[in-house]
Amino acid sequence: MRALKLVAALVLAVLLHLVGTRLMPSLPLRLDVFLVIVALQALEGVTLSAVLFGLLVGLLQDTLTSGPFGLFGFADTAVAYGMARLAQRLVIQRASGVFAVVCFASLSQQVILAALAFLLLPNPSLPAPVAGVTIVAVAASTSSRARRTMIWSTRSPSIPARIAALISRTASSHWPRRLVSS
Repeated sequence: MRALKLVAALVLAVLLHLVGTRLMPSLPLRLDVFLVIVALQALEGVTLSAVLFGLLVGLLQDTLTSGPFGLFGFADTAVAYGMARLAQRLVIQRASGVFAVVCFASLSQQVILAALAFLLLPNPSLPAPVAGVTIVAVAASTSSRARRTMIWSTRSPSIPARIAALISRTASSHWPRRLVSS
């Protein structure tokens, strides 16, 4: 019965993919129905069946898209394995938990696809939202001191004067004052 449900979901995903690409060619970039099926199947917690189903769905998605063969196959296999291992460790029953897991699966699939594109494709490019997130992640990973230094150096005309003022301010506030007896 479970296999019949998986086949029906896969057929429905293929039909939705084919009709969606006819109506709106950019639909596969915005909605990945295959990934949802892989993540939901992986939430059963059986690693081997999740990996095999992820490979099957990924290769089917590769045949339906015009990209290189095996790209989605590898990404969906890795996502299915990760989701199955996560389902073995966590009990996810609420709809909000399932939604969070599918969002995490989508994020991890995009990271894997971007890494594979940069490793294997001759002219890789990131879509605009992924490039924006990458730039924000790189900016956030820099140290706060380096960011303060960059912001400080762009705002102040005289850096040595600012450093001297900072040193005199910290020296006067941290050193104990002399007690003068009268």
